[in-house]
Amino acid sequence: MSLPAHVRLVEVGPRDGLQNEAQPISVADKVRLVDDLTDAGLSYIEVGSFVSPKWVPQMAGSAEVFAGIRQRAGVTYAALAPNLRGFDDALAAGVKEVAVFAAASEAFSQRNINCSISESLQRFEPIMDAAHEHGIRVRGYVSCVLGCPYEGKVSAEQVAPVARALHDMGCYEVSLGDTIGTGTAGDTRRLFEVVSAQVPREQLAGHFHDTYGQALANVYASLLEGISVFDSSVAGLGGCPYAKGATGNIATEDVLYLLQGLGIETGIELDKLVAAGQRISDVLGRANGSRVARARNAR
Repeated sequence: MSLPAHVRLVEVGPRDGLQNEAQPISVADKVRLVDDLTDAGLSYIEVGSFVSPKWVPQMAGSAEVFAGIRQRAGVTYAALAPNLRGFDDALAAGVKEVAVFAAASEAFSQRNINCSISESLQRFEPIMDAAHEHGIRVRGYVSCVLGCPYEGKVSAEQVAPVARALHDMGCYEVSLGDTIGTGTAGDTRRLFEVVSAQVPREQLAGHFHDTYGQALANVYASLLEGISVFDSSVAGLGGCPYAKGATGNIATEDVLYLLQGLGIETGIELDKLVAAGQRISDVLGRANGSRVARARNAR
Protein backbone atom coordinates (compact mmCIF):
# COMPACT_ATOMS: atom_id res chain seq x y z
CA MET A 1 0.00 0.00 0.00
CA SER A 2 1.40 3.44 -0.94
CA LEU A 3 1.79 6.12 1.71
CA PRO A 4 -0.93 8.79 2.07
CA ALA A 5 -0.23 12.02 0.17
CA HIS A 6 -1.70 14.15 2.95
CA VAL A 7 -1.88 13.61 6.72
CA ARG A 8 -3.99 15.47 9.27
CA LEU A 9 -2.41 15.95 12.67
CA VAL A 10 -4.79 16.28 15.62
CA GLU A 11 -3.00 18.48 18.15
CA VAL A 12 -3.88 17.29 21.66
CA GLY A 13 -1.28 19.25 23.64
CA PRO A 14 -3.63 21.88 25.13
CA ARG A 15 -5.88 19.12 26.50
CA ASP A 16 -4.22 15.71 26.74
CA GLY A 17 -0.85 17.37 27.23
CA LEU A 18 -1.59 19.96 29.88
CA GLN A 19 -4.05 17.87 31.92
CA ASN A 20 -1.17 15.90 33.43
CA GLU A 21 0.97 18.86 34.52
CA ALA A 22 1.58 19.33 38.23
CA GLN A 23 1.33 23.12 38.49
CA PRO A 24 -1.64 25.33 37.56
CA ILE A 25 -1.54 26.87 34.08
CA SER A 26 -3.19 30.23 33.50
CA VAL A 27 -5.98 30.75 31.00
CA ALA A 28 -3.76 33.32 29.25
CA ASP A 29 -0.97 30.75 28.76
CA LYS A 30 -3.45 28.20 27.41
CA VAL A 31 -4.90 30.78 25.01
CA ARG A 32 -1.41 31.72 23.83
CA LEU A 33 -0.58 28.06 23.20
CA VAL A 34 -3.71 27.50 21.10
CA ASP A 35 -3.12 30.71 19.14
CA ASP A 36 0.52 29.71 18.53
CA LEU A 37 -0.65 26.32 17.23
CA THR A 38 -3.19 27.99 14.96
CA ASP A 39 -0.48 30.28 13.58
CA ALA A 40 1.74 27.23 12.93
CA GLY A 41 -0.92 25.81 10.62
CA LEU A 42 -2.56 23.07 12.71
CA SER A 43 -6.02 22.36 11.29
CA TYR A 44 -7.34 20.51 14.35
CA ILE A 45 -6.64 21.52 17.96
CA GLU A 46 -8.11 19.88 21.04
CA VAL A 47 -8.43 22.97 23.21
CA GLY A 48 -9.74 21.68 26.54
CA SER A 49 -11.97 19.34 28.46
CA PHE A 50 -15.34 19.90 30.05
CA VAL A 51 -14.91 17.67 33.08
CA SER A 52 -15.17 18.35 36.79
CA PRO A 53 -12.11 20.36 37.90
CA LYS A 54 -12.18 18.16 41.00
CA TRP A 55 -11.01 15.25 38.82
CA VAL A 56 -8.84 17.11 36.30
CA PRO A 57 -7.84 20.46 37.87
CA GLN A 58 -5.77 21.60 34.88
CA MET A 59 -8.84 21.64 32.65
CA ALA A 60 -10.61 24.26 34.79
CA GLY A 61 -11.27 27.36 32.71
CA SER A 62 -11.80 25.57 29.39
CA ALA A 63 -14.80 27.81 28.63
CA GLU A 64 -12.64 30.90 29.22
CA VAL A 65 -9.96 29.47 26.92
CA PHE A 66 -12.51 28.97 24.14
CA ALA A 67 -13.72 32.54 24.66
CA GLY A 68 -10.17 33.90 24.46
CA ILE A 69 -8.65 32.12 21.47
CA ARG A 70 -8.55 33.59 17.98
CA GLN A 71 -10.46 31.04 15.95
CA ARG A 72 -9.41 30.77 12.33
CA ALA A 73 -11.81 29.65 9.62
CA GLY A 74 -11.15 26.08 8.53
CA VAL A 75 -9.60 25.06 11.86
CA THR A 76 -11.43 22.67 14.20
CA TYR A 77 -11.28 23.64 17.89
CA ALA A 78 -12.53 20.61 19.83
CA ALA A 79 -13.05 19.60 23.45
CA LEU A 80 -13.40 16.40 25.44
CA ALA A 81 -16.94 15.97 26.79
CA PRO A 82 -17.18 12.66 28.68
CA ASN A 83 -20.77 13.12 29.89
CA LEU A 84 -23.94 15.06 29.11
CA ARG A 85 -23.11 17.81 31.63
CA GLY A 86 -19.75 18.26 29.92
CA PHE A 87 -21.44 18.30 26.52
CA ASP A 88 -23.90 21.00 27.65
CA ASP A 89 -21.02 23.10 29.00
CA ALA A 90 -19.10 22.64 25.74
CA LEU A 91 -22.16 23.65 23.74
CA ALA A 92 -22.57 26.78 25.86
CA ALA A 93 -18.93 27.66 25.18
CA GLY A 94 -19.54 27.48 21.43
CA VAL A 95 -17.64 24.24 20.82
CA LYS A 96 -18.41 22.73 17.39
CA GLU A 97 -16.82 19.30 17.92
CA VAL A 98 -16.43 17.08 20.98
CA ALA A 99 -14.65 13.83 21.80
CA VAL A 100 -15.68 10.87 23.94
CA PHE A 101 -13.45 8.04 25.14
CA ALA A 102 -13.74 4.36 25.95
CA ALA A 103 -11.12 1.73 26.76
CA ALA A 104 -10.26 -1.60 25.17
CA SER A 105 -9.39 -2.94 28.64
CA GLU A 106 -12.04 -3.71 31.26
CA ALA A 107 -9.60 -3.12 34.13
CA PHE A 108 -8.56 0.27 32.75
CA SER A 109 -12.19 1.28 32.22
CA GLN A 110 -12.99 0.46 35.84
CA ARG A 111 -9.96 2.34 37.20
CA ASN A 112 -10.35 5.30 34.86
CA ILE A 113 -14.11 5.98 34.80
CA ASN A 114 -15.45 3.49 37.36
CA CYS A 115 -17.59 1.44 35.00
CA SER A 116 -17.37 -1.39 32.48
CA ILE A 117 -16.69 -0.82 28.78
CA SER A 118 -20.32 -1.54 27.88
CA GLU A 119 -21.55 0.85 30.59
CA SER A 120 -19.21 3.58 29.33
CA LEU A 121 -20.58 3.17 25.81
CA GLN A 122 -24.15 3.39 27.12
CA ARG A 123 -23.26 6.69 28.82
CA PHE A 124 -22.36 8.16 25.44
CA GLU A 125 -25.78 7.55 23.90
CA PRO A 126 -27.39 10.73 25.29
CA ILE A 127 -24.31 12.70 24.21
CA MET A 128 -24.61 11.32 20.68
CA ASP A 129 -28.32 12.18 20.59
CA ALA A 130 -27.67 15.73 21.80
CA ALA A 131 -24.77 16.16 19.37
CA HIS A 132 -26.93 15.03 16.45
CA GLU A 133 -29.67 17.44 17.53
CA HIS A 134 -27.26 20.40 17.65
CA GLY A 135 -25.15 19.50 14.61
CA ILE A 136 -22.02 18.82 16.66
CA ARG A 137 -19.51 16.28 15.33
CA VAL A 138 -18.22 13.61 17.73
CA ARG A 139 -14.81 11.95 17.62
CA GLY A 140 -14.17 8.75 19.56
CA TYR A 141 -11.08 7.59 21.43
CA VAL A 142 -10.22 4.03 22.41
CA SER A 143 -7.45 3.80 25.02
CA CYS A 144 -5.12 0.90 25.85
CA VAL A 145 -5.32 -0.55 22.35
CA LEU A 146 -1.92 -2.27 22.50
CA GLY A 147 -1.37 -2.66 26.23
CA CYS A 148 -2.91 -1.97 29.64
CA PRO A 149 -1.14 -1.12 32.92
CA TYR A 150 -3.38 -3.65 34.72
CA GLU A 151 -4.07 -6.38 32.14
CA GLY A 152 -0.83 -6.35 30.13
CA LYS A 153 -1.02 -7.00 26.38
CA VAL A 154 -4.32 -6.14 24.70
CA SER A 155 -5.30 -8.00 21.53
CA ALA A 156 -6.60 -6.35 18.38
CA GLU A 157 -9.69 -8.55 18.74
CA GLN A 158 -10.48 -6.75 22.03
CA VAL A 159 -10.18 -3.36 20.36
CA ALA A 160 -12.27 -3.96 17.23
CA PRO A 161 -15.73 -4.25 18.88
CA VAL A 162 -15.16 -1.09 20.97
CA ALA A 163 -14.09 0.88 17.90
CA ARG A 164 -17.05 -0.54 15.97
CA ALA A 165 -19.47 0.45 18.76
CA LEU A 166 -18.22 4.06 18.75
CA HIS A 167 -18.42 4.18 14.96
CA ASP A 168 -21.91 2.68 14.91
CA MET A 169 -23.23 5.17 17.46
CA GLY A 170 -22.10 8.05 15.25
CA CYS A 171 -18.43 8.90 15.86
CA TYR A 172 -17.17 10.09 12.47
CA GLU A 173 -13.62 9.07 13.41
CA VAL A 174 -12.16 6.69 15.98
CA SER A 175 -8.67 7.27 17.36
CA LEU A 176 -6.84 4.19 18.65
CA GLY A 177 -4.54 5.04 21.55
CA ASP A 178 -1.46 3.20 22.80
CA THR A 179 -1.90 4.76 26.24
CA ILE A 180 1.13 3.17 27.91
CA GLY A 181 3.34 3.19 24.82
CA THR A 182 4.24 -0.50 24.78
CA GLY A 183 3.13 -1.27 21.22
CA THR A 184 5.52 -2.15 18.42
CA ALA A 185 5.29 -1.66 14.66
CA GLY A 186 4.18 -5.24 14.08
CA ASP A 187 1.45 -4.98 16.70
CA THR A 188 0.35 -1.67 15.21
CA ARG A 189 0.01 -3.02 11.68
CA ARG A 190 -2.02 -5.97 12.91
CA LEU A 191 -4.20 -3.66 15.03
CA PHE A 192 -5.26 -1.61 12.02
CA GLU A 193 -5.61 -4.70 9.86
CA VAL A 194 -8.08 -6.24 12.35
CA VAL A 195 -9.97 -3.08 13.32
CA SER A 196 -10.33 -1.90 9.70
CA ALA A 197 -12.43 -4.98 9.01
CA GLN A 198 -15.09 -3.30 11.19
CA VAL A 199 -14.34 0.43 10.79
CA PRO A 200 -13.07 1.89 7.47
CA ARG A 201 -9.41 2.91 7.52
CA GLU A 202 -10.29 6.44 6.44
CA GLN A 203 -12.24 6.79 9.70
CA LEU A 204 -9.41 5.54 11.94
CA ALA A 205 -6.59 7.51 13.57
CA GLY A 206 -3.48 6.61 15.56
CA HIS A 207 -2.57 8.00 19.00
CA PHE A 208 0.85 6.85 20.23
CA HIS A 209 2.77 7.45 23.44
CA ASP A 210 6.54 7.16 23.42
CA THR A 211 7.16 5.32 26.71
CA TYR A 212 9.23 2.60 25.04
CA GLY A 213 10.58 4.81 22.25
CA GLN A 214 8.36 3.15 19.63
CA ALA A 215 5.90 5.93 18.79
CA LEU A 216 7.49 7.16 15.54
CA ALA A 217 7.95 3.59 14.33
CA ASN A 218 4.28 2.99 15.09
CA VAL A 219 3.27 6.10 13.12
CA TYR A 220 5.25 4.82 10.13
CA ALA A 221 3.69 1.36 10.49
CA SER A 222 0.26 3.03 10.51
CA LEU A 223 1.08 5.00 7.37
CA LEU A 224 1.91 1.69 5.67
CA GLU A 225 -1.60 0.56 6.65
CA GLY A 226 -3.14 3.60 4.97
CA ILE A 227 -3.86 5.57 8.14
CA SER A 228 -3.68 9.33 7.50
CA VAL A 229 -4.73 10.92 10.82
CA PHE A 230 -2.53 11.02 13.92
CA ASP A 231 -2.92 12.57 17.36
CA SER A 232 0.20 14.29 18.66
CA SER A 233 1.19 16.77 21.33
CA VAL A 234 3.44 19.78 20.86
CA ALA A 235 6.72 19.39 22.79
CA GLY A 236 5.61 15.85 23.70
CA LEU A 237 3.43 17.17 26.52
CA GLY A 238 1.29 14.83 28.56
CA GLY A 239 0.85 11.33 29.85
CA CYS A 240 -2.07 9.60 31.48
CA PRO A 241 -3.03 10.25 35.12
CA TYR A 242 -4.36 6.68 35.36
CA ALA A 243 -1.37 4.92 33.76
CA LYS A 244 1.68 5.12 36.02
CA GLY A 245 4.93 5.56 34.14
CA ALA A 246 3.31 6.37 30.80
CA THR A 247 5.31 9.20 29.28
CA GLY A 248 4.02 11.86 26.98
CA ASN A 249 2.28 11.66 23.68
CA ILE A 250 4.47 11.61 20.62
CA ALA A 251 5.74 15.12 19.90
CA THR A 252 3.99 16.90 17.02
CA GLU A 253 7.35 18.32 15.90
CA ASP A 254 8.83 14.82 15.57
CA VAL A 255 5.86 13.48 13.60
CA LEU A 256 5.95 16.51 11.31
CA TYR A 257 9.68 16.02 10.64
CA LEU A 258 9.04 12.37 9.73
CA LEU A 259 6.17 13.31 7.41
CA GLN A 260 8.16 16.07 5.73
CA GLY A 261 10.97 13.58 5.08
CA LEU A 262 8.44 11.28 3.40
CA GLY A 263 7.10 14.10 1.22
CA ILE A 264 3.70 14.00 2.93
CA GLU A 265 1.78 17.28 3.08
CA THR A 266 0.36 18.62 6.37
CA GLY A 267 0.11 22.39 5.95
CA ILE A 268 2.11 22.93 9.17
CA GLU A 269 5.22 25.14 9.48
CA LEU A 270 7.92 23.37 11.50
CA ASP A 271 9.72 26.55 12.67
CA LYS A 272 6.54 28.05 14.12
CA LEU A 273 5.61 24.72 15.70
CA VAL A 274 9.02 24.42 17.38
CA ALA A 275 8.66 27.98 18.73
CA ALA A 276 5.19 27.18 20.12
CA GLY A 277 6.46 24.06 21.86
CA GLN A 278 9.45 25.84 23.35
CA ARG A 279 7.31 28.70 24.65
CA ILE A 280 4.92 26.40 26.55
CA SER A 281 7.85 24.29 27.81
CA ASP A 282 9.42 27.48 29.22
CA VAL A 283 6.12 28.43 30.87
CA LEU A 284 5.95 25.00 32.50
CA GLY A 285 9.61 25.11 33.48
CA ARG A 286 10.27 21.74 31.90
CA ALA A 287 12.51 20.31 29.21
CA ASN A 288 11.09 20.19 25.70
CA GLY A 289 10.01 16.60 24.98
CA SER A 290 10.55 16.89 21.22
CA ARG A 291 13.87 15.59 19.92
CA VAL A 292 13.49 17.64 16.74
CA ALA A 293 12.90 20.81 18.77
CA ARG A 294 15.88 20.12 21.02
CA ALA A 295 18.13 19.52 18.00
CA ARG A 296 16.98 22.66 16.20
CA ASN A 297 17.19 24.82 19.33
CA ALA A 298 20.75 23.62 19.93
CA ARG A 299 21.98 24.80 16.52
